[in-house]
Amino acid sequence: GLQTVLPSYLRERFVAAALSYIACGSAGELLCRRSDCRCQCQPAFPRCDCPEADIQALESSLAQLGRAWESHHSQFEESEEFQALVKRLPTDRFLNRTAISHFWAMDLDVQHRYQQLGTSLKLLSRKTYRLIRRLFNLSKRCHRQPRFKLPKERSLPYWWSRAQSLLYCSETAVPGTFLEESHGCTCPSEQPSCQGSIPCALGEGPACAGCAEDNSTRCGTCNHGYVLAQGFCRPEVADSLEHYLGLETDLQDLELKYLLQKRDSRIEVHSIFISNDMRLGSWFDPSWRKRMLLTLKSNKYKPGLVHVMLALSLQICLTKNSTLEPVMAIYVNPFGGSHSESWFMPVNEGSFPDWERTTVDASAQCQNWTITLGNKWKTFFETVHVYLRSRIKSLDDSSNETIYYEPLEMSDPSKNLGYMKINSLQVFGYSLPFEPDAIRDLILQLDYPYTQGSQDSAVLQLLEIRDRVNRLSPPGKIRLDLFTCLLRHRLKLANNEVARIQSSLRAFNAKLPNALEQETGKLCS
Repeated sequence: GLQTVLPSYLRERFVAAALSYIACGSAGELLCRRSDCRCQCQPAFPRCDCPEADIQALESSLAQLGRAWESHHSQFEESEEFQALVKRLPTDRFLNRTAISHFWAMDLDVQHRYQQLGTSLKLLSRKTYRLIRRLFNLSKRCHRQPRFKLPKERSLPYWWSRAQSLLYCSETAVPGTFLEESHGCTCPSEQPSCQGSIPCALGEGPACAGCAEDNSTRCGTCNHGYVLAQGFCRPEVADSLEHYLGLETDLQDLELKYLLQKRDSRIEVHSIFISNDMRLGSWFDPSWRKRMLLTLKSNKYKPGLVHVMLALSLQICLTKNSTLEPVMAIYVNPFGGSHSESWFMPVNEGSFPDWERTTVDASAQCQNWTITLGNKWKTFFETVHVYLRSRIKSLDDSSNETIYYEPLEMSDPSKNLGYMKINSLQVFGYSLPFEPDAIRDLILQLDYPYTQGSQDSAVLQLLEIRDRVNRLSPPGKIRLDLFTCLLRHRLKLANNEVARIQSSLRAFNAKLPNALEQETGKLCS
């Protein structure tokens, strides 16, 4: 109305003064530029552009909304639906958050109540963010930041954890917080002992298969591959194998090398030399292939031992000025049987060792030829087959070509290129105690266990024997199945029995935690 009374040249000034009075409280002038208005304060009122009273009112409203937010959560926690869910949770075993989520998913009442909570919180959230926008607009020119707390979202996993806390950490008036990672409670400072009895955890692997009936905090039964020990499940480990098969030695490679240089009899495995082609200590014409072997005949003479080869040595003599050079092919039979059940020694192939030659007698041109397997390549042996042939030494030192010698015409002695003599053929290593009857007793328990649990113990021990025997398999893309050879030739088991034992071991091993079944190649039929 005043604008109609005032002359036109005063109207704009009147409107500006009125807005300044309303917005700046007579303490400054309202200036607007590009839709952004602010108060240019008078020197006596430097903070006229910060509406402190309005800001405090908004902050108070936000605090009330925050209390309402917390109140809704408290009401949900104290609701009949949530409390009924907690009471229905089983206490005879430990429940992790995932297990509690399954019970939550089956409870329609608590889900409906949770939806109501979500609806109420959405309304509060919209009001809260609307007030926050207003608060920031009013606080633009203020020298302090607005004071408020954003409402904290509480997801479903929070309520599953809260149910855990009420189950396991509510021995005092104020419940604590359950920590699934540490399997314990964090209690309020004024309530030092809020933790109750926490049942044993059921599950796979080291977790229990069932809690003890008299004390649910301790385990009563364990999963496959684990054994109960003082209320806890420990990995089931095979007992010591010393009663069945000794597999340990403290002999180091440097010690072995020293003993080999001395030809120490303490590391020689005394064997029987057999050859139809030659005799030890006698000169022979090496133009034809010669076969010789060292064997132990353990089943007849040493039934309580198995034998490990660490080195093989031959002392070879050549006549003076001989142009021949010996070439050996070595086959190793681990536990007996036919020659076809032997494996070929890959001398100087890949990382496998080569022959080492040391001169013994220069006049007779005798050399010790030794191949040292050491602890890396050591292996079981029952028989060692040596096939000896000769080749002509290359006259050109720069030539890498090897020319193999053909059989001589015996009618032309002038073509004879020398004679050869084998003074000794020795295997160096050690013998291990072996109890075939005790291992047969273990095998018998696969079908007729003595006591509850003895079958699992027997299978574990057989698995350990199998893996440790196969560990001494010769080099190759896959390991050879030496364990089958042991069963066939040292225990004298039939093929069908061996197949049944191997099948039982594979089936049991597949059930063990972190099971790894190594592929093996067939050696013994």
